[in-house]
Amino acid sequence: MTPSARCSLDRFAIEAIQLEKLQLLLTTVLSRNPFYSAKLQRAGVSAAIASLAEFVAAVPFTDKSEIVDDQSKYPPFGSNLSYPLERYTRFHQTSGTTGTPVRWLDTPESWEWMVDCWTRVYQSAHTLPQDRVFFPFSFGPFLGFWVAFDAATRMGCLSISGGNMRSAARLRAILDSGVTVLCSTPSYAVHLAEIAAEEKIDLRKGKVHTIIAAGEPGGSIPATRALIERLWSGARVVDHHGMTEVGPVTYECPERCGILHIIEDGYFAEVVDPVSLESVQPGATGELVLTNLGRLGSPLLRYRTGDIVRRSQDGPCGCGSAELSLDGGILGRCDDMVIVRGVNLYPSAVEEILRSCGVLEFRVQTSQHCGLAEMSIQIEPDPSCSDTAIFAKRVAVTLHNALGFRVHVSYVPYGTLPRFEGKGNRWIRG
Repeated sequence: MTPSARCSLDRFAIEAIQLEKLQLLLTTVLSRNPFYSAKLQRAGVSAAIASLAEFVAAVPFTDKSEIVDDQSKYPPFGSNLSYPLERYTRFHQTSGTTGTPVRWLDTPESWEWMVDCWTRVYQSAHTLPQDRVFFPFSFGPFLGFWVAFDAATRMGCLSISGGNMRSAARLRAILDSGVTVLCSTPSYAVHLAEIAAEEKIDLRKGKVHTIIAAGEPGGSIPATRALIERLWSGARVVDHHGMTEVGPVTYECPERCGILHIIEDGYFAEVVDPVSLESVQPGATGELVLTNLGRLGSPLLRYRTGDIVRRSQDGPCGCGSAELSLDGGILGRCDDMVIVRGVNLYPSAVEEILRSCGVLEFRVQTSQHCGLAEMSIQIEPDPSCSDTAIFAKRVAVTLHNALGFRVHVSYVPYGTLPRFEGKGNRWIRG
């Protein structure tokens, strides 16, 4: 289906496609997949569902802990496989930042489905066959940009791997090869620009016009987006998110920054209250729950992703899409939220404040003191900052005004805090 054809689908057509694919998915897993056949039979689920509402009412949620336990019981790959092991040609695993890493296998058919989903991301970012796409990551077992690499090559783009290269070498390859599209985590895009300044590499001489950001929420955080675009001489930041165990899930709206659309012919998505597990109303925040509709070889049904999102108001988007929209992208994770002085905080909210103040890098520490949670932040100002002490005080005042409680802010010399190629890990919980 072409992008224009997808955009022309109304809710009725989208839901008809989803129901047809869900029926095929249930038929497949009930007859072939040991993990889900047992799980669904216990719940009394058959493949003869007549509506999406019936699917939601009948099919139980899947938690990551179930997958971890299953792989522990049936090592190394678990029983969530719909076909004989010989059918699988791709291996990846989760990063393990929130617990035990999970291994994931894909058949060629499932892989092609994920490549189709990533192609949607490129199309929404206006990537063309004549573009040259650079991937500055290690190409380890984390799914990362592996699918993005294959999707770019299939589109006809010159795709350049930056694995096993130092940051300065990657920057020179970007300039020397005439790279026009950079696929990176937001943190690493900032770090590459820092290295460029240190190495006297002028990014204005490059041709990068688009940075597709993934792996962490920064691409939809306005101040982080603005920072990256300034450091990369006006290159446009386009957000995207996905998960190793689910696949490429969203593309950024081509008309509205910070709005992610679910690829709904590839996923059946729900947004639920993480406590009651009831569906939330449009405009409310909740946990994103996903069923992948094309990864039949290693599927997930009603998977609790742990991602906190805000469901947009109903109605077609200005770009013409009727697909579910997420305002502000991924706002945080259920296990990321901290409560400080009675205020519920997600890391993305703190990052927005710090980046808007001009903080280049930071580290947050929370600790308990006399029964109350306290928060302190180390910051690195831009090297051009003339008075770091005054800058730190200004940041502290801004945080106090925005959050309603005092935060101890201290500055450290430029280059002190760690930089990240993958997901940034800036919060230390005491």
